[in-house]
Amino acid sequence: MAFQAGGQRPAPQPVPVSPEAQAYLQDYAMLLEAVSFPSFVVDHRWDVVLTNGAFTSLFGGAGPHPTAMPGDNFLRFVLFHPEAGAVLGDHEARWCLPMLAQFAATVEQWGHDPALQAIRRDIAQDPIMEAAYRHGVPHWIRVAGPSAAESDGAVRPLLHPDPRWGATECRVVEETPAMLREFGYTRFTLVLREPPRPAPARRRPRRVRRPAGHLSVVPTSES
Repeated sequence: MAFQAGGQRPAPQPVPVSPEAQAYLQDYAMLLEAVSFPSFVVDHRWDVVLTNGAFTSLFGGAGPHPTAMPGDNFLRFVLFHPEAGAVLGDHEARWCLPMLAQFAATVEQWGHDPALQAIRRDIAQDPIMEAAYRHGVPHWIRVAGPSAAESDGAVRPLLHPDPRWGATECRVVEETPAMLREFGYTRFTLVLREPPRPAPARRRPRRVRRPAGHLSVVPTSES
């Protein structure tokens, strides 16, 4: 479903913040870096504001793209980067569809935003993605329920480039303190799950030799 979105996306308009708020964001970035799981902060356009080292480790291998780098806009990365499926397992069903649903809800609230309008135009350029947005998402929400599109608590597959993790899952946790929320920001953490380990080989039961000519259910004369 991902395609090479053309053109240049509008430059994000920074949220005006006071020196005190700027200091808060600097300290929050240090807090984010102390988290061992991939964690990032986005605005309502999914423009990425802060990330930590674990986020870079997970997505840092993505090749260059003019509009859809994971550290620039996470929604664009999921929808448009041709290599997104190399990290996001079951990419279309488990990542694209829920994020298209979230995008549809965001457009209802922020439809005038030029950055969101640009994403909408790029979706319309791809017939498959446009069909998924216009028809697939509403049908999916009717079947699965409105909560299916929510990120917080969702468990989604990942293909981590670190072989210690490999093919695993993550739980998406949305955890946004009040001050970040005042800025219009949201924080997400991908809590990695330990990959399933292969079950130990079962030992075959030891066969007991029985005297010849006797069935196993009939006691022998020695019994």
